[in-house]
Amino acid sequence: MSEAETTPETISETEAAAAPALPDRLSIDPRSPYFDGDILQKGIGVRFKGVEKFNVEEYCISEGWIRVPAGRSLDRHGRPLTIRLSGEVEVWIRD
Repeated sequence: MSEAETTPETISETEAAAAPALPDRLSIDPRSPYFDGDILQKGIGVRFKGVEKFNVEEYCISEGWIRVPAGRSLDRHGRPLTIRLSGEVEVWIRD
Protein backbone atom coordinates (compact mmCIF):
# COMPACT_ATOMS: atom_id res chain seq x y z
CA MET A 1 0.00 0.00 0.00
CA SER A 2 1.15 3.49 -0.70
CA GLU A 3 1.09 6.28 1.86
CA ALA A 4 -1.77 8.05 0.02
CA GLU A 5 -4.00 5.00 0.42
CA THR A 6 -3.46 4.77 4.18
CA THR A 7 -3.90 8.50 4.86
CA PRO A 8 -7.76 8.49 4.82
CA GLU A 9 -7.81 5.65 7.36
CA THR A 10 -5.35 7.50 9.59
CA ILE A 11 -7.37 10.72 9.40
CA SER A 12 -10.63 9.01 10.27
CA GLU A 13 -9.00 7.13 13.14
CA THR A 14 -7.46 10.36 14.43
CA GLU A 15 -10.77 12.22 14.22
CA ALA A 16 -12.53 9.37 16.01
CA ALA A 17 -9.93 9.38 18.78
CA ALA A 18 -10.03 13.19 19.13
CA ALA A 19 -13.83 13.40 19.39
CA PRO A 20 -14.95 12.22 22.85
CA ALA A 21 -17.82 9.79 22.94
CA LEU A 22 -21.01 11.29 24.30
CA PRO A 23 -22.64 9.40 27.16
CA ASP A 24 -25.89 7.53 26.62
CA ARG A 25 -27.47 9.53 29.42
CA LEU A 26 -26.56 13.04 30.60
CA SER A 27 -28.06 15.48 33.11
CA ILE A 28 -27.38 19.16 33.85
CA ASP A 29 -28.21 18.68 37.55
CA PRO A 30 -24.97 18.44 39.60
CA ARG A 31 -26.66 16.12 42.13
CA SER A 32 -27.45 13.54 39.44
CA PRO A 33 -25.22 10.48 38.93
CA TYR A 34 -25.44 11.24 35.18
CA PHE A 35 -23.89 14.72 35.51
CA ASP A 36 -20.60 15.34 33.64
CA GLY A 37 -19.39 18.92 33.87
CA ASP A 38 -16.51 18.47 31.41
CA ILE A 39 -18.80 17.43 28.58
CA LEU A 40 -21.36 20.10 29.41
CA GLN A 41 -18.71 22.84 29.22
CA LYS A 42 -17.93 21.82 25.64
CA GLY A 43 -21.57 22.40 24.72
CA ILE A 44 -24.09 19.73 23.77
CA GLY A 45 -26.73 19.99 21.08
CA VAL A 46 -29.93 17.94 21.37
CA ARG A 47 -32.36 17.19 18.56
CA PHE A 48 -35.67 15.63 19.58
CA LYS A 49 -37.99 14.30 16.86
CA GLY A 50 -36.06 16.32 14.30
CA VAL A 51 -36.31 19.64 16.18
CA GLU A 52 -33.36 21.17 18.01
CA LYS A 53 -34.14 21.76 21.70
CA PHE A 54 -32.40 24.27 23.95
CA ASN A 55 -34.18 23.58 27.27
CA VAL A 56 -33.29 19.91 27.87
CA GLU A 57 -32.55 19.05 31.52
CA GLU A 58 -31.66 15.39 30.91
CA TYR A 59 -31.63 12.92 28.02
CA CYS A 60 -31.27 9.19 27.40
CA ILE A 61 -30.45 8.03 23.88
CA SER A 62 -30.97 4.27 24.35
CA GLU A 63 -34.39 4.68 26.00
CA GLY A 64 -35.40 7.51 23.63
CA TRP A 65 -36.50 10.32 25.97
CA ILE A 66 -35.67 13.81 27.13
CA ARG A 67 -36.67 15.67 30.28
CA VAL A 68 -37.73 19.33 29.88
CA PRO A 69 -39.16 21.93 32.28
CA ALA A 70 -42.97 22.00 32.55
CA GLY A 71 -43.60 25.70 32.06
CA ARG A 72 -42.63 27.97 34.94
CA SER A 73 -43.73 25.57 37.69
CA LEU A 74 -41.28 25.00 40.54
CA ASP A 75 -41.15 22.31 43.19
CA ARG A 76 -40.90 23.12 46.90
CA HIS A 77 -37.10 23.31 46.65
CA GLY A 78 -37.21 25.93 43.88
CA ARG A 79 -36.19 23.57 41.06
CA PRO A 80 -38.28 23.43 37.88
CA LEU A 81 -40.84 20.65 37.53
CA THR A 82 -39.97 18.51 34.53
CA ILE A 83 -41.83 16.24 32.14
CA ARG A 84 -40.41 13.31 30.22
CA LEU A 85 -41.04 13.23 26.47
CA SER A 86 -40.47 10.07 24.42
CA GLY A 87 -39.17 10.03 20.86
CA GLU A 88 -36.03 9.93 18.72
CA VAL A 89 -33.07 11.66 20.42
CA GLU A 90 -29.87 12.83 18.69
CA VAL A 91 -26.99 14.53 20.49
CA TRP A 92 -23.74 16.12 19.34
CA ILE A 93 -20.95 18.35 20.59
CA ARG A 94 -21.37 21.94 19.43
CA ASP A 95 -18.43 23.56 17.68
